[in-house]
Amino acid sequence: MLWTGGKDSSLALYEAGHNGYGVRCLVTFAPPQPNFLAHPLPFIKLQAASLRLSHYVFPICRPFEDSYETGLRRLREEMDIHTVITGDIAEVGGSPNWIRERSGPVGMRVHTPLWGRDRDVLLRQLLADGFKAFFSCVKTRWLTEDWIGRELNDSSIAGLRAVRERTGLDLCGEAGEYHTLVTDGPQFSQTIQFGSCSKRTAGSLAYMEVHDVKLAAK
Repeated sequence: MLWTGGKDSSLALYEAGHNGYGVRCLVTFAPPQPNFLAHPLPFIKLQAASLRLSHYVFPICRPFEDSYETGLRRLREEMDIHTVITGDIAEVGGSPNWIRERSGPVGMRVHTPLWGRDRDVLLRQLLADGFKAFFSCVKTRWLTEDWIGRELNDSSIAGLRAVRERTGLDLCGEAGEYHTLVTDGPQFSQTIQFGSCSKRTAGSLAYMEVHDVKLAAK
């Protein structure tokens, strides 16, 4: 499972299990010494622990095509994994799907359980299935700083719809308008708690810096 720690990869992992896939590990592609504002690696490590899955960070550098194909080839040849699962929903900016483009040359199959589905239905399904997610990063062109730290719930979904009416925002943030961190879900053995969070800005981004993160019993 190609893992970001957000709502889409979490739902895709859950659905892949219902589709008969046995997920063996989580994989995050990352540059050296990554500084992921939306999905901090220490948080992802706790998610993997709660999901009871191994988590691997595969390094990437330019040319990125080669880095991704090297990582995917490693999965196939060294780990005997022949299918990768992603939380991708649609093409972004008219470009071909990146993972499909990188997987073809190395003989990897790609499963995208969320592909082409209605955004509102996906958000509703997240709530119905018991996922808990928080807005961790937003592009301030689309969403104001006060979205940071909000829970993804009925109220925030209604707010996203209102923004969509004004701006054309993708309800699921597929073009990077926003990102989420998932703290609990039907496959999590423990919930992830953070004692507090701070709001930070970096250029056109506002993001959540979480503190005192730990696993806790449900």
